[in-house]
Amino acid sequence: MPTATSPTLTGLAPIIDAEVRILVLGSFPGAASLAAQQYYAHPRNQFWRLISAVLGEDLTSLSYPERLPRLLAHHVGLWDVLAACEREGSLDSAIRKPAANDFERLRALCPRLETVGFNGQASGKFAPQFAAHGYRTVVLPSSSPAHMALSFEQKLAVWRQLAEADGGEDVLPQQRLF
Repeated sequence: MPTATSPTLTGLAPIIDAEVRILVLGSFPGAASLAAQQYYAHPRNQFWRLISAVLGEDLTSLSYPERLPRLLAHHVGLWDVLAACEREGSLDSAIRKPAANDFERLRALCPRLETVGFNGQASGKFAPQFAAHGYRTVVLPSSSPAHMALSFEQKLAVWRQLAEADGGEDVLPQQRLF
């Protein structure tokens, strides 16, 4: 449980560009990610395995600096719903004094954005706000090592919805830019 002296933490910069069509939003980076200044840096977090399977490209074998342009080449961006908070440890339940990111600028920064995926229930609480602005939303099972109630395959079945439009067709480009 956080104390009165819990540090105020600042999240990571968004990984986005004007071509992003799918944005995956986490809640707030865990301690390992903040220390490394990398999204989903905890070795047991399944994010990179899940997104690799969805994209059909193994990003897990690449270094973090190599992963980001590959992710953007697939028109997928990363960010978190919170810009800052107080928290001891990495659990969402320990977050205090949350401050949301400024999502008003998304339309200008990502004019092609269509789908927002929420990595877990904590970030998924923001889904109605994004849906109200016309984005397709998908609340995903958390990739966090703290959430292992579902198998990787069960999580992947839901994560694959990121790549489908409302009618079920594939919205990710078929080309691979190796």
